Amino acid sequence: MTSVSKNQEAVGEHRDTEALLAVLDTADRMPSAARLRARSYELLSQVAGSTVVDVGCGAGRAVAELAGRGVRAVGVDPSPWMLAAARKRWPQAEFSEAGAEDLPFADGSVAGYRADKVFHVLEEPGRAVAEARRVLCPGGRIVLVGQDWDAIMIDSDDAALTRTIVHARADLLGTPRAGRQYRSLLLAGGFDDVTVEVHTSVFTDPAMLSLVAGLAGPACASGAVGRDRADEWLAEQRRRAEAGRFLIAVPFFVAAASA
Repeated sequence: MTSVSKNQEAVGEHRDTEALLAVLDTADRMPSAARLRARSYELLSQVAGSTVVDVGCGAGRAVAELAGRGVRAVGVDPSPWMLAAARKRWPQAEFSEAGAEDLPFADGSVAGYRADKVFHVLEEPGRAVAEARRVLCPGGRIVLVGQDWDAIMIDSDDAALTRTIVHARADLLGTPRAGRQYRSLLLAGGFDDVTVEVHTSVFTDPAMLSLVAGLAGPACASGAVGRDRADEWLAEQRRRAEAGRFLIAVPFFVAAASA
């Protein structure tokens, strides 16, 4: 790869990261998202001073919030662009570049493991569960949070087209139904006391139009939906937003267990 190609790739990744951060920031500011994060911290059941790893930490909001609760929180993420944003936002926090399948911790060295909206992008989530089991100390807690991409609900005049777009986007992910699989994954990984909750977040803010665009674009690019039909669908969603009739409901699975 030439230096020009490398620079172009870097610029593209930077733009992708900025776009993703904008969507994540909008979603994270929603009251339902704050409640979901708080619930995940409760399920970690950590005492002050214990070490917790936040896997796929993104821009680091959860790392900062966990540190505010008195634990030693370490954020890991495979994206150097995301980590750069996290370090800029939270300069006092601790971050490390790593993937979910290869964490930079010794065996049994952490008391808590959290992964939020991570497992659906993994091709082999079982490997990540095994790695979590390795780094957790006996009795350590794991909490997994994530949406089921096949179950996203969007109000639309064309229900059939909406289903096609949602499912086509889901099929492009590594493990789009990871949320409903959390319990089986944790049991297969040797965890005990597995619990599962489902919290549905409802979005009506027009700022979340970026989410439907993020569904339609890839579905169109995959060939599942024609460009004209995708544009018509997006136009309908924009009209709904302008009229105060926009709605997306996303079920989030929250699974917790002990090592």
